[in-house]
Amino acid sequence: MIFFRKPEEERPKVSQDLVDLRAAINKAQLPETVAAVAFKELERLEKTDPSVAEYSIGLNYIDYLISLPWTRFTEDNLDLKRAARILEAQHYGLKHVKERILEYLAVRTLCSLQTSQVLVVDDEEIARTNLEYILRKEGHQVSTAANGLEALEKVKAQEFDVILTDLKMEKMDGIQLLESVKQMAPHTEIIMVTGYATVSSAVDALKKGAAHYLSKPIKLEELRATVREIIDKKRHVQMTRGPILCFAGPPGTGKTSIGQAIAEALERKFVRLSLAGLRDEAELRGHRRTYVGAMPGRIINEIRRLGLKNPVFMLDEIDKIGQDFRGDPASVLLEILDPEQNSNFVDHYVDVPFDLSGVMFITTANVVETLPAPLLDRLEVIYFPGYTEAEKTKIARNYLIPRRIREHALTHLGIEFTDNAIAKIIGDYTREAGLRNLDREIATICRKLARISLQAKPAAAPLIVDEVLVERFLGPRKFSHEAAEAKNQVGVTTGLVWTEFGGEIIFVEATLMKGNKQLILTGSLGNVLQESAQTALSFIRSHAQDFNLDPNFFADQDIHIHIPSGAIPKEGPSAGVTIALALLSLLTGRPARRDVALTGELTLSGRILPVSGIREKILAAQRAGVRLVVFPKQNEVDLNDLEPEVKAGLEITLAEDIKPLVDLVLLKE
Repeated sequence: MIFFRKPEEERPKVSQDLVDLRAAINKAQLPETVAAVAFKELERLEKTDPSVAEYSIGLNYIDYLISLPWTRFTEDNLDLKRAARILEAQHYGLKHVKERILEYLAVRTLCSLQTSQVLVVDDEEIARTNLEYILRKEGHQVSTAANGLEALEKVKAQEFDVILTDLKMEKMDGIQLLESVKQMAPHTEIIMVTGYATVSSAVDALKKGAAHYLSKPIKLEELRATVREIIDKKRHVQMTRGPILCFAGPPGTGKTSIGQAIAEALERKFVRLSLAGLRDEAELRGHRRTYVGAMPGRIINEIRRLGLKNPVFMLDEIDKIGQDFRGDPASVLLEILDPEQNSNFVDHYVDVPFDLSGVMFITTANVVETLPAPLLDRLEVIYFPGYTEAEKTKIARNYLIPRRIREHALTHLGIEFTDNAIAKIIGDYTREAGLRNLDREIATICRKLARISLQAKPAAAPLIVDEVLVERFLGPRKFSHEAAEAKNQVGVTTGLVWTEFGGEIIFVEATLMKGNKQLILTGSLGNVLQESAQTALSFIRSHAQDFNLDPNFFADQDIHIHIPSGAIPKEGPSAGVTIALALLSLLTGRPARRDVALTGELTLSGRILPVSGIREKILAAQRAGVRLVVFPKQNEVDLNDLEPEVKAGLEITLAEDIKPLVDLVLLKE
């Protein structure tokens, strides 16, 4: 059989696309493991027919690998004074939040300024002196030891980043020193140095925990590079192993904007990803390339879009993640957010570990109680409280109004808002813990001023916005002081509750009718609230004589307890006292004061248990015009921590038992 060689022009040629791709891989300076994967995929493509679908999939995959920022990052600006100025300029209040952020920056600054500690162990004085001189020139703090025993004493007294030790020494050789140091200081890295280098000794040293193995005579560049690489890696781990911050609080309190301020202070890129309603875990982790239309996850995609591996990454609305048959996205977040795991995060599409430890993750939530416990355990929760009326006035005056006037091109008109006008907008047109509706109402006024300034001569445009103009522009007031303006009634009490939107007041209504011992509960009450109502009734029935009630008052009666706004679900353990006093008001015929607001959970013995959301509840009482608030005695510490302006205008009473509250809340018959 005779074989004929094909002419040169008939042989299969490597396409120009693959040639360009190989050049791009070489130019990209990928990590060794990633480059190996890229070249392996490229070799497979060189043997694949370009007309098949796998060819274009492989091209896209290699192109995606090259485009990821494996080594590109920004240097942090760790100027604390500058960071403090940026936070103060963009946000009023939030003192504890700003302090926590500045503490975080202070730790990073100390880590970056920390001098590396190196210990040189060698029984030859000339070798010790030479190594000490070389490493000191590199900026390291260097100590020396003549043998292993002397080195151990120094390790006991001081922590070292790196130890360079000779292998052959008297009294204690390098391997014995390595084993002892790893037990005493497991985070110290050890470099073995020997003139008797063999494969078996190197393997033995590396198996027992040595970071590197150098043979004599030592190449100075290799020594410098090895020590520098180990120190840099330790500093990187130390700086990135910070907490994952979770900003929790009502909407409109500045959670997202403070994240942007952190990015600006650090001079990093900022990216925000909303997780609300996310149900498919592949949205975060990506799809495997075997699927048609496979795509990377949104985490890797955003990092690729920015072109940097260390942005400030905000995961918004983490408490609103969904869960169904497509997986549990919250479990993927465990790997993404955990500093111990995310240095080797594997996106299904990329299929190569990508280091996320340099990313500063910040999460936001309205309510953290709904988060899975393992996820919550990895987060450091920083609560963003609601704003007081005084704080809202200052924020509106110094931030919101100037910004809206500038955005609506009204600067040339010299418009001013009076203090009474701002107070009217806050009190009559908004009812919130945050600032979003206040900002919207100010924007509405500015739009109307812009229209007026075009229709009339500039001189005729209003320059002073007062209460009259506010009502003219915004219409009749939307909210009133329910508690202050309502009349005292039998069987109706005022309670304080906490929701994901901040503090709110509720009214508990109770009525009595002929029946057969039935307790009717309406108002979309959750299980906890229903149990609170049953507990309150049982307490009153068991202590009927203490309240001068007929022990058989429930014998042929039905009691109906209702909390208005029935379309809104209600849940939580803080309405027991409010329900009990509504029942006592109903059964004794004594009207309940509407300007007294209560919060606390009741036990069967009459004790009042502590509650949460103290600040938000006090602010809700102020907005509603309440004069007196009742809190459990055990919340005294929380109340003492509040600023004086938060409690201004309110009388606060602490109670351990419900009986002293009867005459305080209920009027004479």
